[in-house]
Amino acid sequence: MPKKISTDPDFFGYAELLSDSERAELAEIRDYLQREIAPLANPAWDKAEFPFEAIEKFAKLGLAGYQYPEHGDGKERSSLFPGFLSIELNRIDPSLAVFSGVHTGLAMGSIQGGGDQEQRDRWMPDMVAMRKIGAFALTEPEGGSDVAGGMRTTARREGDEWVLNGAKRWIGNGTFADLIVVWARDEADGQVKGFVVGKDTPGVTATKIEGKIALRTVQNADIVFADARVPEADRLQNINSFRDTAKVLARTRGGVAWQALGLAMRAYELAREYAVSREQFGKPIGGFQMIQDLLVKMLGNITAMFGMVVRLNQLTEQGQAGAEQAALAKAFTTTRMREVVAWARELFGGNGIVLDYEVAKFFADAEAVYSFEGSREMNTLIVGKSITGLSAFA
Repeated sequence: MPKKISTDPDFFGYAELLSDSERAELAEIRDYLQREIAPLANPAWDKAEFPFEAIEKFAKLGLAGYQYPEHGDGKERSSLFPGFLSIELNRIDPSLAVFSGVHTGLAMGSIQGGGDQEQRDRWMPDMVAMRKIGAFALTEPEGGSDVAGGMRTTARREGDEWVLNGAKRWIGNGTFADLIVVWARDEADGQVKGFVVGKDTPGVTATKIEGKIALRTVQNADIVFADARVPEADRLQNINSFRDTAKVLARTRGGVAWQALGLAMRAYELAREYAVSREQFGKPIGGFQMIQDLLVKMLGNITAMFGMVVRLNQLTEQGQAGAEQAALAKAFTTTRMREVVAWARELFGGNGIVLDYEVAKFFADAEAVYSFEGSREMNTLIVGKSITGLSAFA
């Protein structure tokens, strides 16, 4: 009897925690993404352009409604399902996964969690159907990790309107999003407020950031607000301070951990496939000890990442996960992901630096995932404070 060969990067079978119907649904999603989205991915990445036909394809899949069943198909799924869906998206293409995550996680999550019922009813259906695409504008040109205390974008109330002034940077979907969730400091009380700003609002200018080496398909923008007027009706009514903003970020930070896992899994899959097909010295390179060492180190990282994200999900569902758990998950998984993609690229040798073999894209994209939603250093300090009681923030 031939020996069993395990090709699944989910080596410990974490997918078994899902129901049979959820696994079947994920298999259908995987097939759809492979058929409809994968052919768009590499050409778009190479040109640093967004394939707008992907929006209609994602809409047909109902992708934006999975986390918001009351606005989507009404079907309840387990809390683990969005994480495994993220894996599937990132195995196809991290850039298009970021497009989806910014829209469904950051923008829609802000409206769902920070808006009142009227606002949710007004914006969410069009966003679920992807008739309107969202962006999330928090980071600023002069501030990243210190944005909580150093936000420079301001909001001044004048009657039934707010006047926004300032600038935001690295805003995913920012060049074409219909609705931009903007965070600004209220000049009156110094507290951070949230606003939903239409792309055609006078005084709003978005400029594409050029020359990126990672997530090249994502249309990141510099956005300037110059006396941009927003109705009070478009202020997120349940956002009254940066603490409310941080609740959105805590959820998405955990989402980045799943993203890192999906990216690492695909890099491993590509490396394993290459190792068993590429021949040198008369046999597949997967038969050499040092190649197997690389593959096993990759698989070990992936398995450890799986354990952390699944447990974080369980704690979140139980209401027991704090910012420190999300911070540790983000810092740990993205660091392990960075190792995995580096080992995968190494295994490919010279072929690992060209897009034809795809691993180069994952190697480059990992750098962006490693950096956003809080750097490793900042997330480390969040965890460090929680375990010592001492703040090391400068």
